[in-house]
Amino acid sequence: RRSIRHFSDEPIDPELVRNALHVANSAPSGANIQPWHFVVVTDSAVKRRIREEAEKEERDFYASKASEKWLAALEPLGTDHRKPHLEIAPVVIVVFEVHRSDLAPQPYYVKESVGISVGFLLAALHHSGLATLTHTPSPMRFLNQILDRPSNERPYVVIPVGRAAPDALVPDITKKDVNEVATWIAPDGG
Repeated sequence: RRSIRHFSDEPIDPELVRNALHVANSAPSGANIQPWHFVVVTDSAVKRRIREEAEKEERDFYASKASEKWLAALEPLGTDHRKPHLEIAPVVIVVFEVHRSDLAPQPYYVKESVGISVGFLLAALHHSGLATLTHTPSPMRFLNQILDRPSNERPYVVIPVGRAAPDALVPDITKKDVNEVATWIAPDGG
């Protein structure tokens, strides 16, 4: 799968998203607490508010928070503070970590569990033929206010979902060879 930053505004079948959420919700989690909440946004006014607030955070990031090395690493991807995909993509999924609440059992391994669930979600969306991007403006607490989420939930990632625009440009990047990222330990002769 590849990250897409140029989306078509063409509507997508909501059942594809619903099915991907079922897959994400089947992920393993600490003590099976399932410490995640998915907010699926299709309302254009809400997507616009998310974009506006994300771009404020991103402007600060690119202007003063990111190191020169970080900015150099981002340069080949062609990304900057502008995030039109948050408004153009027909669906935006905001994933929240659910932390302690008086109404629910104590969650364990929240970040790890939510990360696994998001991995399942991205894979399911990809296998449904949809394009995605993971976006993490920092800080992201503005999402609680815009999406009316309680304080025990923390934004984890914003995922625009749709189809790539016909003229979408995808950076020419490569992945490391699997031998660079994996070590096998096997018995002699194995």
